[in-house]
Amino acid sequence: MNRNRFIKALLFSITTPSLLWTSCNNGKSTDKKAAAKTFTCPMHPQIVQDHAGTCPICGMDLVPFDKSNKDRFLTLSQNQQILANITTMIVGAGNMEDYTAINGRFAVNPEETNFVSSRNAGRIEQLYIKETGIPIHKGQAIYKLYSEELLTLQKEYLMTHKQAKQFKNDKRFQEIFEGARQKLLLYGQTPQQLSSLINNEKTSPYITIFAPSNGTVAEVLASEGQYVNEGTSVLRLEGYQSMWVEADIYPKEASLVKEGQILSVLTNGNASSPLPMKVQFIAPSYQSSSQIMQLRGTVANTDQSIKAGMPATILLPRTAKTEALTLPSNAIIRNGKTSHVWVALSQEKFQARAIKTGIESFDQTEIVAGLTAGDKVVVSGAYLLYSEYVLKKGGQPLD
Repeated sequence: MNRNRFIKALLFSITTPSLLWTSCNNGKSTDKKAAAKTFTCPMHPQIVQDHAGTCPICGMDLVPFDKSNKDRFLTLSQNQQILANITTMIVGAGNMEDYTAINGRFAVNPEETNFVSSRNAGRIEQLYIKETGIPIHKGQAIYKLYSEELLTLQKEYLMTHKQAKQFKNDKRFQEIFEGARQKLLLYGQTPQQLSSLINNEKTSPYITIFAPSNGTVAEVLASEGQYVNEGTSVLRLEGYQSMWVEADIYPKEASLVKEGQILSVLTNGNASSPLPMKVQFIAPSYQSSSQIMQLRGTVANTDQSIKAGMPATILLPRTAKTEALTLPSNAIIRNGKTSHVWVALSQEKFQARAIKTGIESFDQTEIVAGLTAGDKVVVSGAYLLYSEYVLKKGGQPLD
């Protein structure tokens, strides 16, 4: 009996340390597994490693992610959404047009081109504007002209004024005085200049010519000391409040547009804000030795941001659909294989959803499948949600 007890005690003392050692080793193994992490590249989620390092494709540092998290949605608080500039919209049905884009160019509108011409024969004594590209305001002095004919008309005006003043009751002298006054006005003299001439009774062979309108000097056609005749052009002024848009189109494209139609025009650096253009002219015949026609329209340019010679893109409507589901094009994420959008499941939950697209315009895309009217879709910040998902989940949202 004592011998059996002794044997049991001996066996217990031998096996207990082994069990404790095994238990400790299992605990350490469990801790190591819990401490193990998985790392991925923010730009290339297909790169997955069990240790930190750099991406073999782009060289970026790998970041850890929770591989065990199988949720298919993201959760962002209201503050996080504000920081990420997350905005949403309700999907609805509306009209959708498909466009054909053609290249064009902006040109100066001849209707806003003015010539400063000499009303009188004489010599340009002083030219105040000698450079191109200078803005001119209406009423600004352009040049001073020496004219002997002006001197003769001024003397005639003073003489008829004295006669009309002396013979107040004689209607004939009054009419002669008025005729002399009209000659000087047509010569370019102002009423203020005529009043000064009568008060001072001092003639001058010089006349200052003023700008008839606002504009920019496009060409200087005369020089100081030059003799000019009546009607000789001195300056050419151009206005840029509106601009021509010109484009060459093929017969197939010409069938999509007609005179008087309003088209959209895109400018470089401002593709998100198309300008309305009214078609004013379509050439009735082809250009020589070609199969193209010329299209021309006018766009407003009140801020003068459009310059002559700038390229333009004209959108010709090709097909139209009614009651089509549309989204802004920048709300759609395309990864080469699929297209998806981020749908707001609640105020703080967002989930990727695969879609099928239809026709596209310059900023809108038709949604053929994957969404229904009333869905709440992220329109700005979608790429941030995509990146956040890749970092947290270590894979593509639709994998």
